[in-house]
Amino acid sequence: MPARSKARKRALDYLYEAEIKKAKALDLLQLRGATELSESAYVEKLLSGVADHLIKIDELITTYAQDWDMDRMPAIDRNILRIAIFEILWVSEVDLKVACDEAVELAKSLSTDESASYINGVLGRIVKVKDSIAI
Repeated sequence: MPARSKARKRALDYLYEAEIKKAKALDLLQLRGATELSESAYVEKLLSGVADHLIKIDELITTYAQDWDMDRMPAIDRNILRIAIFEILWVSEVDLKVACDEAVELAKSLSTDESASYINGVLGRIVKVKDSIAI
């Protein structure tokens, strides 16, 4: 598995755990640390970026996740979307298609049967309007 894919998975683990424990994902990372140096830097970038832009990211999820309230959405799906939206809007070196594909793959392996297509649809809507989103 490529380093960035591992980093996304690890970041998702931290975000999910932080949400369940009502803690900060970056605090959890600092307590445990990542196992590989190449992975660690990107995990920290994802966690920092999601934390820094959480209000805007969650606003976008609420706007483009048709027929789903944030509270009703599975926590794993919510956090997969947070990572992908951060990458789409604020990480220029990550191709939009890669950010979306990685999110869909995480959903396929970790969430419900319907989650992958749902996440793909939400991200597709965001990618279409990316240039008009005020960040």
